[in-house]
Amino acid sequence: MVLPQKLFVLALNLLTSIACFAAEPDAAASQAAFRRQKIANFEQVAGPFIRSNIPLDPKVISTETLDGGIVRKKTEYHTDSANKTISAYLLLPADLKVGEKRPGVIVFHSTQAAGKDQPAGLADDADKHIALHLAKRGYVTIAPDYPSFGEYQHDFASDGYDSGVMKAICDNVQTLDLLCALPEVDAERIGAIGHSLGGHTAIFTALYDERIKAVVSNCGFTRFHRYYGGDLTGWTSDRYLPRIASEYGKDPDRMPFDFPDLISSLAPRAFLASSPLHDENFDVVGVKETISAARPAYERLGAADKLQANYPDCAHAFPPEVRKVAYEFLDEQLRHRPLHAGRDGSPLQDDPRTRSSD
Repeated sequence: MVLPQKLFVLALNLLTSIACFAAEPDAAASQAAFRRQKIANFEQVAGPFIRSNIPLDPKVISTETLDGGIVRKKTEYHTDSANKTISAYLLLPADLKVGEKRPGVIVFHSTQAAGKDQPAGLADDADKHIALHLAKRGYVTIAPDYPSFGEYQHDFASDGYDSGVMKAICDNVQTLDLLCALPEVDAERIGAIGHSLGGHTAIFTALYDERIKAVVSNCGFTRFHRYYGGDLTGWTSDRYLPRIASEYGKDPDRMPFDFPDLISSLAPRAFLASSPLHDENFDVVGVKETISAARPAYERLGAADKLQANYPDCAHAFPPEVRKVAYEFLDEQLRHRPLHAGRDGSPLQDDPRTRSSD
């Protein structure tokens, strides 16, 4: 049977479209392959990711109820050793009802000797009490120590990891296991946030753990070429990424990854770069270049609105007006609605109640 010409043309066009579609992977599959490649590049510097199968066996070692009703629990648990534990502060909101689930946020401290005490509200200035702020806002938060900070005594030379960054990532994934298993936490609404060291720790952890649906990095990164004029010495200690010196000569041109790769790899998950105009550590120009480079990945996945940036007129800090933007970003992306949020993003003192959307 001979097909009429119009029908023949339609059939030919359909077959051509099918062939083209088959040859062109869909955006999600393409993004997954891109992410795998960028993780492989990252591991050339950080070393391989090691997923522990050691049971967490968490134990609460202290509990206190703060003014306003926030409950702060110090919890010990295992990560990669049955013989050693690490600890974190878990903060529960005041108005949490029995059986209710709230979004959870893992909060990473900055380069601060007190470690987790900082975000938990026990050390440093109040601007950095991020886990406490968010608990007041109605989130369940957890704040671990980075290896070698706070109570976390650690010998990087003998731990079996190629970098302190990778050791921290592996610990953090275990900490997320603990957070997500809590009956008070909705494991589908998990965020990560941090300032400075905590800002890039949030990025690195989210690269490996897709349970994290929203990331806020405040003063946490810039392109390597923009970091102190390309001098990467600050990244090279054992607690961070020593291969930057030993394998790549602290040369940005030789680095197998950079932050545009990492932020692009997070797509389509929500990401906020909070980058002050006068940050002396992480140059804002490199942040703007990173966001521009990552934008096409978000657009291809129909998630352009998930990639956001805030460039406040301040230095390397996290003041109230900057926190407000960050906390409202988490609210939006994790579908959480606090009542009567104040200027710094925390609920007003006369009404500490919070609630989550359905």
